Amino acid sequence: MKPPFPLLAASLATVLLALAVPAVAQNAGQIASVRAGANCPRCNLFQADLSGLTLRGRNLAGARLRQADLSLAVMNRASFAGADLRDVNFYGGVFGGASFAGANLTNATLVGAYLEGANFRGATLAGVNLSGAEMDRATGLTQAQLNHACGDGSTQLPRGLSVPACR
Repeated sequence: MKPPFPLLAASLATVLLALAVPAVAQNAGQIASVRAGANCPRCNLFQADLSGLTLRGRNLAGARLRQADLSLAVMNRASFAGADLRDVNFYGGVFGGASFAGANLTNATLVGAYLEGANFRGATLAGVNLSGAEMDRATGLTQAQLNHACGDGSTQLPRGLSVPACR
């Protein structure tokens, strides 16, 4: 006997199958390439674990690195220009001369990060924790950006700029 609504039954089966298979939010191949030292502009590196790696001068401009772990990474002169860096952990990393121009760093953790010479022109710093960050020679920073971030007494900023204390 045929189901009364064959199209509906097929649609329901497709939906149930889709629910059983988890969605892939990241591109494992692209993450592996970056971990091996490749440039990967505009790549999907969502939740990538790049912690502790040395990836100097890499181009990750426009990449999606949301919720990635870059703690203790050494990425001097890397380009994160225009990248999605929301909720990224940069704890203790070395990013001297890196470009964060136009990047969205909302709620990122830059605690103890080395950011001398890094470019923050046009970057979104809402909710960013800069406690202990060394960035007194960073460029492109404005007081308006820093008013939306927080830091502590050990945060080193360019002369004339300040950051509210983290609560």
